[in-house]
Amino acid sequence: MPGESERRHRYQRGPVRWRGSDSVTDSHVRKTVEVRVELKPGVFDAEAESIVKSLRLLGIPHLDGVTTGRVYTLLFDGVGAEEASKLATRAVEELLANPVIHRVVVGPPMG
Repeated sequence: MPGESERRHRYQRGPVRWRGSDSVTDSHVRKTVEVRVELKPGVFDAEAESIVKSLRLLGIPHLDGVTTGRVYTLLFDGVGAEEASKLATRAVEELLANPVIHRVVVGPPMG
């Protein structure tokens, strides 16, 4: 079984760096972690193919392709950045993604 750091990075393009998204209310810190789950290249994406066909039928020009994915926003109360990252990685490994077909990026919210 891989070590903690190996498991954490198996799903990601690079190491997780905490760059923010802390909110403080009444001296209580909430950490927000965003998990982006997409199909790996080469895995057939039926939803994306359907969207491409429909957009072409609507006359949308210059469309080269579509990818689909899911974004999960996880809110953690009372933990530090490192613990929030570990918990998010555990959620990915145990529920949110299948490492065989998904690529995953874990980090602070993008928007």
